[in-house]
Amino acid sequence: MSESVNIGLLGCGTVGQGVVRLLTDKDSPLERRLGKKLKLRKILVRDLKKQRGDHIPSELLTKDPREIIDDPEIDIVVELLGGIEPAGGLLLQALENGKHIVTANKALLAEGGAPIFAKAAEKDRHVGFEASVAGGIPILKAISEGFVANRIQKVVGIINGTANYVLSEMAEKEADFESVLKEAQAAGYAEADPTLDVNGTDAAHKLAILVALCYGVEVPFKEIFTEGIEQVTSLDLQFAERLGYCLKLLAIAEENSQGIEARVHPTMIPKEHLLAGVKGAMNAIYLVGDAIGEAMFYGAGAGSLPTASAVVSDIAAIAARLEESSLLDIAAGLHEGKIRSIENWQGEYYLRFSVVDRPGVLAHIAGVLGEHDIGIAAVYQEERGTGNPIPIVVMTHEAIEKNVQKALQEIRSQETTLDKPVLIRVEKG
Repeated sequence: MSESVNIGLLGCGTVGQGVVRLLTDKDSPLERRLGKKLKLRKILVRDLKKQRGDHIPSELLTKDPREIIDDPEIDIVVELLGGIEPAGGLLLQALENGKHIVTANKALLAEGGAPIFAKAAEKDRHVGFEASVAGGIPILKAISEGFVANRIQKVVGIINGTANYVLSEMAEKEADFESVLKEAQAAGYAEADPTLDVNGTDAAHKLAILVALCYGVEVPFKEIFTEGIEQVTSLDLQFAERLGYCLKLLAIAEENSQGIEARVHPTMIPKEHLLAGVKGAMNAIYLVGDAIGEAMFYGAGAGSLPTASAVVSDIAAIAARLEESSLLDIAAGLHEGKIRSIENWQGEYYLRFSVVDRPGVLAHIAGVLGEHDIGIAAVYQEERGTGNPIPIVVMTHEAIEKNVQKALQEIRSQETTLDKPVLIRVEKG
């Protein structure tokens, strides 16, 4: 073996333990393929007394991050702490000390990644972040290396496994959101606090990274339109099935003549779409390049070993090129950009209204939509005469978002409308 590359690990939770397992696996092909020995030198943990697996050597554990950041023998610092701080500060200091870094921290990269990439460029250090977007799916390397000759026209992703699991189970079992979410937590598919997963924030963090990579645009995370799945009901999923669609939480970025769009929201897609068959906690990214055409990547987007696989792939790639220029100098190509406002988006919509069972209500809704230049493609109304609130579903022709929102606001204000109307955008391409 020609040389050893020393690694310091910040954090040893679910993913960290997977990284340790892969790096200490005696039967791993890593060293043979790399021609170098990857040596785990120190692991930062919060509690030294916590019981861990036998594969984690206790003599490597420390509670002091300085034993990693300031150790001149450590070549690569791997951050798996999560959150903005102290992770961001520790990575900046590691770069200042001349170390290469690897992180799976999508929130940090989306909200505070610019200083990290700038410091890496200043110090000519590598930054690996493959695991930050889709766990074990190597989408970032595919975009930056495999598709480097392509202009990426569109990228559409199912990049939050929790949300996809919940929607898949709701559709299959015709169950409500809250009960399925509890099942997901019990089964380990959702965190104790799943807020960032179900409200779309996690997917938006990942989309911000994809936008930077695909389009070279550094966009403020808060400019990405984000809408979660909390308001989706079993009824909406049943209507989607009836209409020939399935419902997914999608992260979508597209470059067109009007600029760059970036949005996260529940979306109806045709059952024939490549993403329609992605069920459970799996992830998938569909993209269109001007040279390659359509392509899709599918796999485990989370979990200990799948995510650790992406982390270790970055470690190996950096280890192979320690003295070369940065693998992916994202900072050099980034420029400030503005995401096109969602209010200018034009597309088809699924609209569901809960209304009083009274003659003339549908005609009034149709009239308001028409006044705002929203054409109706189809209408579905439950049988009248029960005296109970009834749902009315409208599928529109292409319309402009701001017009749709104004129309819904007007319809919502009527005494015959009982709840806030449900809007779900339709994506066919």
